[in-house]
Amino acid sequence: MAEPILRLEGLTKSFQGQKVLHGVDLAIAPGEFVTLLGPSGCGKTTTLNLVAGLLAADAGTIRLRGEVVNDRPPQRRRLGMVFQSYALFPHMTVTENVAYGLEVRRMAGADIALRVGAMLDLVRLSGAEAKFPSQLSGGMQQRVALARALVTEPDLLLLDEPLSNLDAALRREMQVEIKRIQGTLGVATLLVTHSQEEALTMSDRIAVMRAGRIERLGTPLEIWRNPRTRFVCTFLGDATVMEAEQAEAGVLRAGTLRLHVPEADGTPGARRVIAVRPEHVRLDGQLNGPDTADATVVEAHFRGAHVACLVQCGEQAIQVVMPADPSGQLPLPGARVRLDIPPGAVMLLDG
Repeated sequence: MAEPILRLEGLTKSFQGQKVLHGVDLAIAPGEFVTLLGPSGCGKTTTLNLVAGLLAADAGTIRLRGEVVNDRPPQRRRLGMVFQSYALFPHMTVTENVAYGLEVRRMAGADIALRVGAMLDLVRLSGAEAKFPSQLSGGMQQRVALARALVTEPDLLLLDEPLSNLDAALRREMQVEIKRIQGTLGVATLLVTHSQEEALTMSDRIAVMRAGRIERLGTPLEIWRNPRTRFVCTFLGDATVMEAEQAEAGVLRAGTLRLHVPEADGTPGARRVIAVRPEHVRLDGQLNGPDTADATVVEAHFRGAHVACLVQCGEQAIQVVMPADPSGQLPLPGARVRLDIPPGAVMLLDG
């Protein structure tokens, strides 16, 4: 197995006596895209700054290509970094901004021109070479910052909330663009974000952080389908979390709901915590089967391609997402419906 580009072992950090990182362990393989995802104050940016050398760890080890770099300054870590603000030089053209790192390394002018030209082609900025940052859109500035970070051929690319200043449509476009560029170059990448959409779209693996610890690490699909904890389940996507009781082998009961959960094999009466994604719940007045239950529509909201509903099933409020009706009609509050949660849709949580 290839040596990880980055390995963090027992990384801890405190500010003014308050510990913000509690022994973080993480490894990033060559070419892998890993995202630190979590709410404000969870320690993700602190972790990134420790990797970058902008902060010093209190304890633990940072290894780049197998070498301990805890005491190595940022400029000697072979990193590329894109900041939230892009930090472009306003008095320099696109070409001059991208070439800056190569000029600092005293690379030959002809080689700089070739490498900068190739990088601008890759980020689709050919024709903008002579423009200044003030003449560029937000998306173009973001690509200049990305080109500047990548042109020096870093061992690891660090992205600190790089899309937060873009509008929603451009943000989605740039998620795909950054992943394309990263995949083309095969550069290992560590992204910090609080956006679940960015994490799911761009990542090979996601590390969900909470209170200075990594609470869940896995592929986007693994974490989405098996979040394990209540926090991860509700932070990465919407879900209805419920208390349930083991009815029999493979069957749980939550209020008036009878749910087939093949992996639930506790003793009858055992208490379980479960969760259901709203897109997995079926809602139809005509549903009729052993596992369906009566429910009442509490509210419904049109969201373009889909309708988000809240329904009451006994004492349990359940979120439901379903495709929008072509006629534009919404379920009416107070309407009686039948609700079904298919086998395999229920997630078992710790605790």
